[in-house]
Amino acid sequence: MPVRFDGQVAIVTGAGGGLGREYALLLAARGAKVLVNDVGVALSGAASESAKTDQVVADIRARGGEAAADYNSVLDGQKIIDHALSLFGRVDILINNAGVLRDASFMKMTHQDWNLVLDVHVRGAYACTKAAWPVMQKQNYGRIIMTASAAGLYGNFGQANYSTAKSALVGFAKTLAFEGAKKNILVNCIAPLAGTRMTATVLPPDLVEAMKPEFVAPLVAFLCSKDCRDSGQVLEVGAGWVASVRWQRNIGHSFATPLSPDDIAREWRHIRDFSGEVAYPASLQDS
Repeated sequence: MPVRFDGQVAIVTGAGGGLGREYALLLAARGAKVLVNDVGVALSGAASESAKTDQVVADIRARGGEAAADYNSVLDGQKIIDHALSLFGRVDILINNAGVLRDASFMKMTHQDWNLVLDVHVRGAYACTKAAWPVMQKQNYGRIIMTASAAGLYGNFGQANYSTAKSALVGFAKTLAFEGAKKNILVNCIAPLAGTRMTATVLPPDLVEAMKPEFVAPLVAFLCSKDCRDSGQVLEVGAGWVASVRWQRNIGHSFATPLSPDDIAREWRHIRDFSGEVAYPASLQDS
């Protein structure tokens, strides 16, 4: 059976273009009613671009789908959820996709650069998810996507703010996966590789072309579907490639206590060695 979303309602933040637009189009094409959220500003935070949000809605309707536009900031997550409820009566899917970049080396990064990126990515995802959570609990059903990135998983020069925000969303998703399990609320995290207006300034043109946003959308649609049974997963995706990411821990070294810094120095090579037995902790109980 094909993956379908008939009778379901999806909210996609940051859906005026790029990845969010592709998510909205695909979910709508497969039967979902979609609230297309975008605050309607450029990446610089300046010029209004609300027409892009309206165009996504128009594109969905032109293809026979059902959608509405929402221009609230993700920091006003309750307003977004309430808007969806007033229009469609329920919320089954929340894709936290809205984002912003303020790249600079840490030495040159301003407090404003730091705060804005964490506000949009972390506080925005929190505000929307916090508002959707009781709705999904009452329904005994929900699918939530957090958007991390390779920068959040591995770090990246000039993106201390962005990397911190994206790493935070991994922990957020994994914790909510535990808390939502009994109510059939699945929470997963993607680290997309895609050519969008956010990444066009940092990726070569040929890579932007190869990593089209529409190549990421199928994974997100599956994770948002009833067919998906996994939660707390982190997946890298782009250019037709999908892979799971997990923690790995080596066997380590056990010291007699009390231990000293000299003991650590003596065994440092073994502490850092992954050539032998390894474990894959997936919860606090595994630590």
